[in-house]
Order: sequence, then structure tokens, then C-alpha cells
Amino acid sequence: MPRGRGTRARDARRNRPADVDLSDMIACYTIVQLQDQRASETDFTKDLKRFDVATLVVHGDDDQVVPVDAAGPASAKLVKDAKLIVYEGGPHGITDTHKDRLNADLLAFVQG
Repeated sequence: MPRGRGTRARDARRNRPADVDLSDMIACYTIVQLQDQRASETDFTKDLKRFDVATLVVHGDDDQVVPVDAAGPASAKLVKDAKLIVYEGGPHGITDTHKDRLNADLLAFVQG
């Protein structure tokens, strides 16, 4: 049986701290990715201020769609105790161009 996203998420959850729900993190990440275009036109300030879970903000510093100065650090400042990672040379599609590093950073954050 082919391994899909759900299988990988379940495998990763076995190695996570008990207080982190990886499926919620993946769901939030997926929603943000799917709504990228609308996100550039939406103010998420109120939403980000309400986050009350461990949050990792990852942004490429060469993102031509959503410039890092306009989003990454600003988002991380709005979320209490958020961790920000900026990928040098990272474009808008870091999920494709930097997938190995992103996976390692996500795993390190969850296991943190």
C-alpha cells in the first residue's frame, strides 16, 4: 500500500512529545499553503494574536510573492513564543525547493 501524507503524519506522531498534536500543525500548514493567494490580501493579525500553541514560522528570504519583511518576522512577533526560521535564498515554494531542510526543521521543532 502506498504511503500517503496521513501515514507519514501518523509515523511522526509516535515520536512526538505528548503535548504536541502534529496533525493540527500539518492541517494549519496545509490551509496556509492552499490559501496563499488570498492570504496576501488578508490581515491575519487578530488570528495570529490568538495562537496559544507552539508555533514555527518558516519563510524564505527570496520569496517574490510574499516578501519576508512583510510576513515572516511580523507573524512570529504576533504569536507568543513563536520560533522563526528564515531560509537564506529560499523562494516562495520552500516546500519544494527546501523540503529536506524543512522536514528536518519541522521534526526538530516537534521533538523540541
